[in-house]
Amino acid sequence: MDLLEKLTSQGPKRILALDGGGIRGVLCLGFLQKVETILRIRHQNEGLRLCDYFDLIGGTSTGAIIAGALAVGMEVAEIKRLYLELGGKIFGQKWWRAWRAVFHVKSLEEELARLYGDRTLGDPSIRTGLCIVTKRADTGSVWPLINHPHGKFYQHNQTILLRNAVRASTAAPMFFVPAKYTVGDGEYGAFVDGGVSMCNNPGLLLFLIATLKGFPFRWPTGENRLLLLSIGTGRRERRADVNVVVNGRLWDWAREVPMMLMEDASWQNQLILQYLSKTQTPWRIDDEVGDLSSDLLATEPALSYLRYDVKLNPDSLRELGLVELIPKLKSLSQMSAGGNRFDLAKLGEKEAARQVRDEHFPKAFDLL
Repeated sequence: MDLLEKLTSQGPKRILALDGGGIRGVLCLGFLQKVETILRIRHQNEGLRLCDYFDLIGGTSTGAIIAGALAVGMEVAEIKRLYLELGGKIFGQKWWRAWRAVFHVKSLEEELARLYGDRTLGDPSIRTGLCIVTKRADTGSVWPLINHPHGKFYQHNQTILLRNAVRASTAAPMFFVPAKYTVGDGEYGAFVDGGVSMCNNPGLLLFLIATLKGFPFRWPTGENRLLLLSIGTGRRERRADVNVVVNGRLWDWAREVPMMLMEDASWQNQLILQYLSKTQTPWRIDDEVGDLSSDLLATEPALSYLRYDVKLNPDSLRELGLVELIPKLKSLSQMSAGGNRFDLAKLGEKEAARQVRDEHFPKAFDLL
């Protein structure tokens, strides 16, 4: 089955959405490895790859790196090995030209070139639908780069190197310099991390891409017709000292506000997707709306929705038997602390073992 046939065939469709989060993407890989194992057992196929099961895989920033690797057929264990080997290199030596970026982009670009080679978004070696979420900073617009041959901008997008699309999605302000690439007809655009938008958690965006008529997928909605699995990279729970906040300096706010907005956007995504579904993995949104288990926007669910993530707090670490990581919580919540990658891997594996269940994946979405 070629890509177009896969994307346009009848039957249930499955979407995988991967959050941004820098080196904390290692947490996401723990969940993905558990999901891959469950699906291999379910289908009695030890060689099954997630690109065989999911019809559309999308991600933002570090999620874009993983999405691209999955879409070309890599096993999760192989991607995890790369993250553990290279995380310290990419988020290692700082580039002390802080007026531009904290880390030198050369290491990142070299590793993306090794990972994807000269594949373009239209390359037939991409085995499933793919969406790389980036943001064009010179126009302020979110750009979901998709490989659907019937896409409105496919004629331009199909020649974009996959490594360049992912590099654009990972250009987190302050961490890496913006990416400058041609967008067709001699025009250039300046791109930054797709997380500088409502889409660091790209779950809702991918649901819209899959169903809105402006996009080429136009998949039917319904609890047994559309499955969305969304995986996070850890959510911090904190309560700052009131006086510290009130007396915060200008540069303290410059550092904190982007993260606040990113977290709010992710919770808004979560609320809407839970409102559209009867999820088996409900998250408590806040003290007022709870987990929306008694709420449904329409008379019937629009999709089957799953969300896995890690709570970065002392209680969660105690429950997982990882009390030795409690003193490291502040560091573990940082997106650029490459030295934490092995601890994050352990945390992701433990949390995945606790959260992910075979019964979460409805039989209606099994491969034929």
